[in-house]
Amino acid sequence: MSAGAAAATSVVWLRHDLRLADNPALTAAAERGGPVVVLFVLDDDPAVARPRGGASRWWLHGSLASLDADLRALGSRLVLRRGSAAAEVPAVVAETGAGAVFWNRRYGEGERNQDAALKESLRASGLEVRSFQASLLFEPWHVRRSDGEPFGVYSAYARAVGALDAPRAPLPAPASLAAPVPLPESDELDDWGLLPTKPDWAGGLRATWTPGERGGRDRLDAIVERLDRYGEERDRAGADSTSRLSPYLRTGEVSPFQIWHRVTEADPEGQVSGKYRGEVLWREFNYTLLFAHPRMAEENLRPAFDRFPWRTPDPEVLRRWQRGRTGFPLVDAGMRQLWETGWMHNRVRMVAASFLIKNLLIDWREGERWFWDTLVDADPANNAASWQWVAGSGIDPAPFFRVFNPVLQSRKFDPEGVYLRRWLPELRDLDDASIHEPRGVPGYPEAMVDLKASRAEALRAFDSISV
Repeated sequence: MSAGAAAATSVVWLRHDLRLADNPALTAAAERGGPVVVLFVLDDDPAVARPRGGASRWWLHGSLASLDADLRALGSRLVLRRGSAAAEVPAVVAETGAGAVFWNRRYGEGERNQDAALKESLRASGLEVRSFQASLLFEPWHVRRSDGEPFGVYSAYARAVGALDAPRAPLPAPASLAAPVPLPESDELDDWGLLPTKPDWAGGLRATWTPGERGGRDRLDAIVERLDRYGEERDRAGADSTSRLSPYLRTGEVSPFQIWHRVTEADPEGQVSGKYRGEVLWREFNYTLLFAHPRMAEENLRPAFDRFPWRTPDPEVLRRWQRGRTGFPLVDAGMRQLWETGWMHNRVRMVAASFLIKNLLIDWREGERWFWDTLVDADPANNAASWQWVAGSGIDPAPFFRVFNPVLQSRKFDPEGVYLRRWLPELRDLDDASIHEPRGVPGYPEAMVDLKASRAEALRAFDSISV
């Protein structure tokens, strides 16, 4: 390859954007002309970003395999490297003689620092380097209060966003991509060990999910088809009423722009799509919090909670919650769904989190870490912000005295026990009235705590920190 041809080569460095459609970095490279190298670097440096949990790593394997197949259909392939991206990206540039590097923005503090340093060094070497908005509808620094500070209350944030121009339209996927000859060397995906083997605990994940851009499109099509039922049914644990797009958003196999415009086109007046768009904005708000509070998964956003008298978790007590053996069916069904499928219905997530925090008085960070490892949609903004919301330690929290009663929540949101029977086979023969509060059922544990007494204890603990 001549020097001129090499300089025409572009490198697209993918991170949380494993898709061809609506990928601004990929579009820019295709429009620049010349060969394109599509690169993914597995960088597990915790100073850059929190290493993925087990379920997320399983998902990543499937997503990368799917993307590689899509690229091969265009006459290219995915180049994989493992190690420090600060070293691997320049190495690929040097190997190909590329004249441009494009990527889509990330929002964690370590990620931003790495991107800024790379952009500076690559530009100093004479390269064209550009970054793009691809994973958020609204950049965190663009949505601010009148005093320039970030919003700390979701409702105010949503009102501010509502006054802005509509998000841009999604971009089409490139019709073709020319690959340089030869392509730089690539790792073999199977050598990365992202899949569990001893033991292989991912059978339920394989039965439940199809990672990849096509899977994301199918899920988006499905929620659009039943959008008219979303507002009414989204809290029904036993109904297939939620989009289940969260893992595809997390990995970037579908973009928020695609979601926003599809649901808006399906319901232009916003009579039912407004509720779903609100969920998309909740994710955007959480990224605003992460941008302002990079240590949100580790530090209480309300400092008074640093004095909260959490119990030292008994390993057996914690394990019973993790494996769905608390004696409260809605909590147990949710935790078993999580263990088997890597996902849990959102209403049940709140109930399970409230039980750990307020009925067992275990620090919310224990639950956040468990969800990080077991959720296929484990997201650095949503996971931490949601746990702090339930705990009351966040900036825009649920009031601490709001303790979800798992029995009442079960009766309200799974009245016929559809969800409970799906995940708790030992309770399947109970009638609809008794399944929510079983007693003396062989093989099913007795309740770990007294709900009334544990709620009272939690409120006394809250009073002690004088928030």
